[in-house]
Formats: sequence, C-alpha cells, structure tokens
Amino acid sequence: MTKNFSFKISHKDKNCSARTGILSTRNGKIETPYFVPVSTSAVVKGLDSKDLEDLGAQCTLSNTYHLHLQPGDKLIKKQGGLHKFMNFNKPIFTDSGGFQAFSLGLGKEHGTNKIGFFPKEKPMVSGQKNLAKVTDKGVHFKSIYDGSNHFIGPKESMKIQSNLDADIIMAFDECTSPFSNYEYTKKSMHRTHEWAKLSLKYRDKKQVLYGIIQGSEFEDLRRESTQKILSMKFDGIAIGGSLGKNKKDMLKIMGWIMPYLDNRPRHMLGIGEIEDIFECVERGLDTFDCVHATRIARRGHLFLHIKSGGNRKNNFRLRIKNAKYKADKKPIDKNCNCPTCKNYSRAYLHHLYKANELTYYRLASIHNIHFMLELMEEIRSAIKKNEFMKMKKRWLK
Repeated sequence: MTKNFSFKISHKDKNCSARTGILSTRNGKIETPYFVPVSTSAVVKGLDSKDLEDLGAQCTLSNTYHLHLQPGDKLIKKQGGLHKFMNFNKPIFTDSGGFQAFSLGLGKEHGTNKIGFFPKEKPMVSGQKNLAKVTDKGVHFKSIYDGSNHFIGPKESMKIQSNLDADIIMAFDECTSPFSNYEYTKKSMHRTHEWAKLSLKYRDKKQVLYGIIQGSEFEDLRRESTQKILSMKFDGIAIGGSLGKNKKDMLKIMGWIMPYLDNRPRHMLGIGEIEDIFECVERGLDTFDCVHATRIARRGHLFLHIKSGGNRKNNFRLRIKNAKYKADKKPIDKNCNCPTCKNYSRAYLHHLYKANELTYYRLASIHNIHFMLELMEEIRSAIKKNEFMKMKKRWLK
C-alpha cells in the first residue's frame, strides 16, 4: 500500500452493496461514495478553485493528455505540481491519457462515445479523421491544439502524472469503442494488461495507483480482465472502457465485475448522470468522475431536486432558455441553497443565457456542481441508515 494512503469502509447498507468509506491521501480525505468534479485543464470550466472550495468539493480530476500538451507537464512540475498550479489543496485524481486513445481514434471513426449513444443523445459524426494510432508500445497522438505529433506509453504516462503530482493516478490503458469486435477487444485488453504491469514498474511510489479493468461488453473478457487486474498490486481498482451500447449493457457489465472485487477503493471512469450514479452506488462503487454536470449547465440544463419537480421524465433538470422562464422570479430550485439559487432568479439566468453572457456559465456550473455534491451527501446519509434503496426508489420511480 502506498504511503499516506488508506481506504476504510465505514458502513455497508444491509439491503444492497452500497457502502460508505473514507479515502485518505497525502492531501486530504474523501468521504465516499463521491462524485468527482472534472477539471480537465486544471480548471472546472466556468469555475475557479475558490469556487470549488466554497462548494465544499472534496477533490477533482484532471486530464493527463490535455495538460501534457498544454501548458505541459514539465512546466506544471516547475510550478510546484497541480495543487500549487491551480491553487487547490485537496486530493486530485488524474486519468492516464488512455481514454484519448479512443476518443481521438476509434471514437471519431465510429461516431460514438464511451457507452455508444442513447436515443436522447446526439451521436457524434462518424468517419472523422483518426488522431490516434495504437500500438503495443503505446499511442501515437496528433495534438488537437497544433497538430504536432506525440507518443504516450505506460512509462510516459507515469512520468507525466508524476510531474503533475496528482494524489490518485490511473494505469495507462486503451479504452475500446462500443463497436469494436471481439478479436480487437481481446487484443486490446491483453495490451492493457501488459501496460498495467509497466505502469506499476514505472509509477511514482508516492502516488496512489489504480488499475483499470477492460473487456468492453464481452463477459469472458470482463471476467478475465477483472481477475488479472485484481491480481496486481494496485492501490485501487477502476472500471473503464466501453460499457456497452446502452444502459442495460452497462448494468449487465457491472454485474459481471462487482462480485469479484475486494475491499480496495473502486472508481467508475466517465459516469455522472443521476440515474447512473444510483445504479453504481447500489452495486458498491465508491467514486466516479464525469464532465456531465458542467457540460449540460453550459448548454442550458439546470438540475432540479425531486422535491422541486425533478424526475426521470425531465432528467432532473429544467431548460433555462425556455420562454416560460423569461419573467420567472423564482430561483432555479426552491430547495437549493447554492449561491446561485440564493441570489439570482430564473429570469436572470434566462437573460444571461440568451445574451451569451459568460457569467451564465459560472452561475449555472455552481448550481449543478452544488446539486451533485449535495446529492452525494444525501446518498451517504441514506446508506448509513440502511435506506439507500428507498432513496433510489423515490428518485427513479
């Protein structure tokens, strides 16, 4: 176990696999289960680190690929690491850069995201130019910023993440497409397992390292990958890769994996919709990260608690650009005590959005992040009372 790191399960719900715990790192503790806000380029879009602190965020996750390219991980190291660079003194996760092997590669070719795309979502355009080439040694990337060529393998990923000086880092892996066939997925999985060994070899030992389970939507591969990653001396376990072509596939895949996991902390990569969080927590996941909350905020979608009319039909949100909010004096959510809801009306947010004012992005993001963090607090409280399943039923009825 890495020095200055521990994970203790504090309570298990008697009616399901949901659990609470304390994840301790050299830069602080995280009460789990927890939604990790994503600060892709060392900033949560629209917010600064003081905003995160005021919202009570326990941690954040930054992106290895983007920070390697801009401003550069070596520059960040000279600045004293990510914590000093972004003035955030709590735990920071970084991903490995492996997701970009998919998002810039087969994801562009196939016009899909990590779980495929669902009917309510707009699919990506397929047939785009592939900006990543995967080999057994690593991934050759073309920079999205200036078109320059770069290479990241497991050794390079560990070095970049060491320079960033994050608390919790991910082993280098390849995230496959939901439309990759069995043969490619199997080859990719074995490649990821070899990269996992090298990630352990080249890791910065003061950092907490998670191994990533791959295998896409294929049961035998998921089971094989689970056993392989569990056999290695990782501090924590992450579930990555394609989670199928729809949400039923995602639940099925978790069913193949979760029964085998031990008491190490468990992270789900790239999941953040409210419905998905309830499903993940029920099955025993501890942390998950996603840009979803701030991305939909920028697009005009603001979260609503079930006490304020949020439900599965409206995806627990209102669409602030709708004309009915033009003169609405009410806050976004009458049951929310975030700075936005305490100080501004729906009419004002509607105006800012329609006027393309930058302040809208900040106020909307503050609300959505606050909503998610409060939801996680409610979930932890319900687990401690053995009432998580009752809470889930109320929210997802």
